Amino acid sequence: MTKPNSFVKNLKNINKSINSLLERNLNKLKFDNFKIIASNNKIVLTFVAVFILFVSYLLVPTFHKQINISKELKNELLSKFNLDFTFDQKLNYNFFPRPHFVSKDSLIVENQKNIAEITQIKIYVSLDSLFSTKNFNINEVILEKANFELNNKNSNFFVKLLNNNFLNANLKIKNSNIFLRNLEDEVLLINKIENLIYFYDPKKLKNVLYSENEIFNTPYYLELINDQEQKKLYTKLNVNFLKLEIENIHKYDDDIKSGSTSLLFNKIKSLLTYKINKHFFEFNYYDELNNQKFLYNGKLNFNPFFSTLEGSAEEINVSYLFGTNAILTELLKTEIFNNKNIDFKLDINANKIQNYKNFINIYLKSKIQEGLIDIDNSRVEWKNYSDIKFTDTLFVIKNGKLFLDGKSKINITNINNIYKYLLTPKNFRKKISIIDLSFSYSFDEKILILNDVKMDNKYNEKVNKKLKNIYFRDTHMQNKILFKNMMNDLLEAYAG
Repeated sequence: MTKPNSFVKNLKNINKSINSLLERNLNKLKFDNFKIIASNNKIVLTFVAVFILFVSYLLVPTFHKQINISKELKNELLSKFNLDFTFDQKLNYNFFPRPHFVSKDSLIVENQKNIAEITQIKIYVSLDSLFSTKNFNINEVILEKANFELNNKNSNFFVKLLNNNFLNANLKIKNSNIFLRNLEDEVLLINKIENLIYFYDPKKLKNVLYSENEIFNTPYYLELINDQEQKKLYTKLNVNFLKLEIENIHKYDDDIKSGSTSLLFNKIKSLLTYKINKHFFEFNYYDELNNQKFLYNGKLNFNPFFSTLEGSAEEINVSYLFGTNAILTELLKTEIFNNKNIDFKLDINANKIQNYKNFINIYLKSKIQEGLIDIDNSRVEWKNYSDIKFTDTLFVIKNGKLFLDGKSKINITNINNIYKYLLTPKNFRKKISIIDLSFSYSFDEKILILNDVKMDNKYNEKVNKKLKNIYFRDTHMQNKILFKNMMNDLLEAYAG
């Protein structure tokens, strides 16, 4: 019986403690305390009432007629950005995180033609303009997953947008594409827009276009500023992947536009000056302003389209032109130049080739005609011992890889010095004046394959049989010992 009694005593003690606590606190609740609580309730009620009114205000646009909303937003977009939008579907209204309208499958129309198809558009409006559709004030527009169709007639579409007033409104474009087409409506290139924004820079007091893009699998950043007072367009292009930065100033106040471009490529500075109008484009290109290593000049005629480029250089870096990830290599792979409307000629003279010091006095002659690209009649000397000329050449794509196929004629001017350089055994030293051969070079694998070799107009079966098992790699050409051994093996086969 002792356990139940102790349990009851504990309950009574707990009860006394609770009663004591209640008495002490209830005694504190005087009339003044009740007044404070009532006053706090008024604050809470006021806050709730304000919140309800604010939410109700945010919901006002849901009561507007859809036709009025669409009409006023179209007018406002045309007024602010000079863009003619067509909304194919209903404009849905959301007030979180801030008031905006959303529409699917919209269009931008220019000269009665669709210039852009937009998967989704978001139109943000100011808080102080919700009561009436006529008072809508747009402060930001976001276009998502849009496809822009541009050609030579509207290629300046994005530049013209800079002429609008972005002081109180921004325009953004996300995850979109630009399709640039020729007169036959064929796609020349596709530019992917990751993020693009038009805004007003209060420091520069100018409208600015900043864009993060990708073209030919190469990301780049672009910034444009249009100075309407001085009639100048400032452009900055950054390609981190290539360590390339380009800044351009374009003056467009005269019939013949002019400009200057500074380039920083792999810490090498150069300058390009140019003139352009609707008929032609002329330019001069200088490498390293204070210590020039090469100079190019050229002219492009637009109608009819043909272009010429001439240049001279101390040294040519072939890896920059035709390396595995070089821009020119990627462009050739796209077959963008395989267009019968392109007529292009290139002539470059250089004293040597970087990493191939034995090749000197280079004359590179290239052309694009009738959709074909070649380097016919190009020449190069090898240590003043021979002259190499290229004929019947053609750039081709095989299984997605870039090749140069062609023929070559080698006129040997000093066979004895060649034998001395190769350390050829005396019993293999036969007189050779002319070598004719066919070749195929893979730019991706950096492999040169030779075949159909004729020496002094005679086909040698032993030499050609041995060539079937030989691939000349770039590393072989740079390794003197390996190169000499390979050449001597061929001379041994020729000597019989």
